[in-house]
This record gives sequence, C-alpha cells and structure tokens, in this order.
Amino acid sequence: MRGRWPAGLEYIDKLEGAVETKERFKSILCTLFREARVLEVCAQHDIGETRFEQLREMSIQGALNSIEPRPAGRPSRACPGAQAEQIRVLQQRVRELEQALHEAQVRAEIALVLQPARRDEQDDSMTATGVEKKMPRPRVKIRKSR
Repeated sequence: MRGRWPAGLEYIDKLEGAVETKERFKSILCTLFREARVLEVCAQHDIGETRFEQLREMSIQGALNSIEPRPAGRPSRACPGAQAEQIRVLQQRVRELEQALHEAQVRAEIALVLQPARRDEQDDSMTATGVEKKMPRPRVKIRKSR
C-alpha cells in the first residue's frame, strides 16, 4: 500500500496548546491504546486516578462533540426563542400604537363636529378682533335710610 505512515502521538506536538496539556493528552491516548497503565500515567502527572478518569472522559467527549456533523452554512446569530419574544413584544407595541391612533382620530372628529357650536358661544363674548368685550358692571342702587 502506498502513502505516508500516520504521524502518531507526535502529531499532537504540532497543535496549539501548553506543553503540559499536550503531554496529558498523549497520556490519555496511550491508556486508550493500552500502551500505558492508568496508575503509571497518574504517578507521572501527579494526579489522582479519579481526576485522570474525569480528564479522559472530558477530552474524549470534547473530541467526539467537535467532529459531530453539523448543518451546512454559517450558524444563525440569535437564538430562535429570543427572536420569537422580540416579535411578540413588537406586535404588542403595534397594537398599542394602532389603538392610540384610533383614539386620536376619534378625538379629532369630535372636535370638528363640536367646533361650530363653540364658535357660536365665542362669538357672543368676542369681538371681530378676537378680544373679549369688556362689559360694564351693573350698577347697584344704594338706598339711604330715612
């Protein structure tokens, strides 16, 4: 068979990350492929067996999650729940504004209907210049007692 041989654990050295982290990952892979025992690796890295099991599970789960198939294209920015909430709030705001507009239109119509009646009242107390007439005070007769 033609082609290159796989790089093996040396490939991990080409990746970005801290040296200690790379060594831990190499040790995890060695225990998976039965090249090293768990107790030896724990003693080498000075960690407990339980912690090593946690690290191994997290690293393998992370690798598995990262290669899981995803839908093609760029992921959407906003979550659908936030968009639905925003749409609901905006629809409520539109309803409120439509109600306010309707009320203003009704008030304007009422003002137009009542305007001629108001003019008649104002004409009685206003002159042509729009200034209110001053009416003389009624005189009061004072009777002198006899």
